[in-house]
Amino acid sequence: MARQERAVRTRNALIESAAELFDRDGFEVASLTTISARAGVSNGALHFHFSNKAALADAVWEAAAQRLRRITARRTAHPLQCLIDATHALCRGLGNDAVLRAGFELCHAQQKTRGDETLRESWQRWVEDVLAQADAEGALVPDVTARDAAATVVAATMGFETLSGQDNRWLSHHTVTRFWTLLLPRLAEESIRETLVVGGSQPTGADEHRYPGSTKD
Repeated sequence: MARQERAVRTRNALIESAAELFDRDGFEVASLTTISARAGVSNGALHFHFSNKAALADAVWEAAAQRLRRITARRTAHPLQCLIDATHALCRGLGNDAVLRAGFELCHAQQKTRGDETLRESWQRWVEDVLAQADAEGALVPDVTARDAAATVVAATMGFETLSGQDNRWLSHHTVTRFWTLLLPRLAEESIRETLVVGGSQPTGADEHRYPGSTKD
């Protein structure tokens, strides 16, 4: 059991190390020697777990996909609040988690051959599904389609990801909160809008981040 636990720790350390270097230097530049050294293991240990850099990148991608699934698995009482919370969690993760960032950047031929979605595609599909649910529940204003709303949310969140390469403030809680403050009047029915917490449903000082004009306690 101790040997198995060490193997798991070594594998996880290699995934973390690879993600950090893929994120910092890019997949093509990062070397297996540098990855193993950063993880504190030998090249032999790396090759025991991963046959080549592509296999290691696939492991990084899968670890990132699991983290994205945890973000999108969280549920709240209303689909729009669920979406708001997920955008905050995603941007927080992209700011703090090299594995998640690297996973969004990795797009390998192996994934496409297997029919796997990129993480951007997975995020887009989930956003579309949530907004379709909100539309079915009558939560969207009449002249807004779920498809157009999803395009706006996906473009904004992926834009924040790209812009954060130069300035991490694009992934801040303030940025995402302001985005929802500006978007919700065009997106959500007033009766629904007044129940939504633009700063996320459980932030510090949650009452300060309710949609402006809300009278809900």
